[in-house]
Amino acid sequence: MSNALVNGLAGAGGGIIAQIITYPLQTVNTRQQTERIAKKASPAAVTSGGGAPPSGSEKDAAPPTTSHSAGGTVYQMLQLIRTEGWGGLYSGLKPSLVGTAASQGIYYYFYQVLKNKAEAVAAARKKRGLGDGTVGMFSWLVVAAIAGSLNVLLTNPIWVLVTRMQTHTQAERKIMEARKEAILRESPGIANVEHDLVKLDLMKPRPYGTFHAVREVYHEAGVRGFWKGLIPTLIMVCNPSIQFMIYETSLKHLRSKRSRTKPGEKNVTALEVFFLGALAKLGATVATYPLLVVKSRLQAKQEIGNNVMLRYTGTLDAIVKMIRYEGLHGFYKGMGTKIVQSVFAASVLFMVKEELVKAFVFIADGSKKINSKSGK
Repeated sequence: MSNALVNGLAGAGGGIIAQIITYPLQTVNTRQQTERIAKKASPAAVTSGGGAPPSGSEKDAAPPTTSHSAGGTVYQMLQLIRTEGWGGLYSGLKPSLVGTAASQGIYYYFYQVLKNKAEAVAAARKKRGLGDGTVGMFSWLVVAAIAGSLNVLLTNPIWVLVTRMQTHTQAERKIMEARKEAILRESPGIANVEHDLVKLDLMKPRPYGTFHAVREVYHEAGVRGFWKGLIPTLIMVCNPSIQFMIYETSLKHLRSKRSRTKPGEKNVTALEVFFLGALAKLGATVATYPLLVVKSRLQAKQEIGNNVMLRYTGTLDAIVKMIRYEGLHGFYKGMGTKIVQSVFAASVLFMVKEELVKAFVFIADGSKKINSKSGK
């Protein structure tokens, strides 16, 4: 078995374990990212153009302020459990596990293939008297970027479905609230709007699974809909690139330091890999978080909030509208939750992956010894 395949399988296994452990945080974080909260309107924003009042359509389109995202991460998790049960924390887990296994497997496979080539090139350069035989920082960035791009192109449809399933209840609640407000505007004296809506089957939660999400995405935008958010996701390839640059550089430094203090000893412990993974993911997450928010907004159901001005036609449109209606703060919604979730997930992934690689190598060496003995 090639080391690229070993690393691919180990990455898939580590990714699944990390995903299961941190999935509730990921669900809450996705909802935080897709929650629209308008910044406080300035007096100038009340009027349009040269002081004329906004037209009726613009009034309807004005982004409403909502308080649904009030409270911290723990509070939001408890609220989610209270309203949707424990299952709400794991909405979209099945496609997410498939996506994680595919993403990590594809990423680590191509990463190892390209890493082998980069190391071979570095060794060949050393023979010609160029360099010290090690792969440089820029080369690590290129290797991680190419592997990440291949991963994104192949697995983006899965993550579109996961985002839809994580935010479905949130989107449905917004649509129901809009229906209730519309009925109140038409009939201000109505006594029990929610009761009437339930009778009309307009407030009952609809069943929503993977096939519902597939049908909804295809109905909205056809096959192209499964690659929504592709541009910011491709740009976000710099996230794992930065992550692996920090990780590989730190690992190289640690091994070098260890070999100087303990000649011949270059192994690192699982705990050290855990902390190196955490450090690498922290740096990458802080640097690229705004792009992650834009990606989540594009992949979520666009009817969320039932507001035309908060529906996005593309990456640039999303960025412009977020700046205009929510301010720069909108790009950092839920960053604290994401840092905790992604850093812990990356640490677990790196640690489990390295241990699985060791296990595969140990099993392979054992089978070789058995075969060589039987051959005698």
